[in-house]
Amino acid sequence: MKKFLTTMILALLAVPLSILAAGLMSESPSNAEVYFIYPAEGQTVQGKVKIVFGLKNMGVAPAGTDRKNTGHHHLLIDQEALPDLAKSLPSTDQIKHFGGGQTETEIELSPGKHTLQLVLGNFVHIPHNKPVMSKKITITVE
Repeated sequence: MKKFLTTMILALLAVPLSILAAGLMSESPSNAEVYFIYPAEGQTVQGKVKIVFGLKNMGVAPAGTDRKNTGHHHLLIDQEALPDLAKSLPSTDQIKHFGGGQTETEIELSPGKHTLQLVLGNFVHIPHNKPVMSKKITITVE
């Protein structure tokens, strides 16, 4: 029995995350929008950057809460390309998770130009079917 369980666990570990994620993807309303309340496109800011997230036609729910038409924010910083939207978003220095349901944050960014983009994730950090993403904005930090 122990050998069987070990074999099953190893087999499951070999299954690509995208296949497992396929059954965990949530639908989004066609009119859902995520956007930046602050800062605005092209804005110059100083010091710590306060970022305020906006969301229309969906609700915010913490990670782990599987409720229709809800999700939580992920902030993409200086990402040239989007991560794989069929998988759970990784947590990195450039992809910040707000799984507690936060709708704003303050972050340290080095002086210079930076791009910011929001992506809503479902209860397991997977973007919705029809991803809910903001436009990418560029700000300058002095």
